[in-house]
Amino acid sequence: MTRVVADISVSVDGFVTGPGAGPDNGFGDGAEGLHAWVFSDDEVDRAVLEEATSATGAVVMGRKLFDVIDGPYGWSDEVGYGARHAAKPPFFVVTSSEPESVRLAVSHDFTFVLDGPAAAVAQARAVAGDKDVYVMGGGEVVRGCLDAGVVDQLSLHISPLVLGDGSPLFDGTTARRLTQRDVRVSPHAVHVIWDVED
Repeated sequence: MTRVVADISVSVDGFVTGPGAGPDNGFGDGAEGLHAWVFSDDEVDRAVLEEATSATGAVVMGRKLFDVIDGPYGWSDEVGYGARHAAKPPFFVVTSSEPESVRLAVSHDFTFVLDGPAAAVAQARAVAGDKDVYVMGGGEVVRGCLDAGVVDQLSLHISPLVLGDGSPLFDGTTARRLTQRDVRVSPHAVHVIWDVED
């Protein structure tokens, strides 16, 4: 059965980007280390990334994240979803308006969903087959999916950074009870998976 996994990197103090994040500064100021684990050669980090990438049947993301990955410094043929795996599952972008153009349209399948994160998850489920739907961010979309009750698992990659400011992950989200399922530690992140119970 297809699961919906909210999967995102976060600082110790709960930020998914540093301040000033945008298409020309994707991670935000001082936040490059948030995703160091993704490009690590550490065996734990590699296993976590490979497992998630191979389990992905479709991806949900927000418009801000889409603008970064489709921007001039975003994904390429060598680096994309799953970092060096550059996997190309179908992508569903939660947005209030479609972009005028899409740089990655020749190589990636993007659907722009105008009626919220729960609708994007429903569309992603419909095409994921026997694989999972991954909600990769940003924080607002992860919160929206948690608030809508459509997330089965929460997977956080807690990077050893205190950013002090940026885009918060849990800013006003609905209370949820979690059951811890897995914890793996590398020099670059603590990878934790919880089942979302409520």
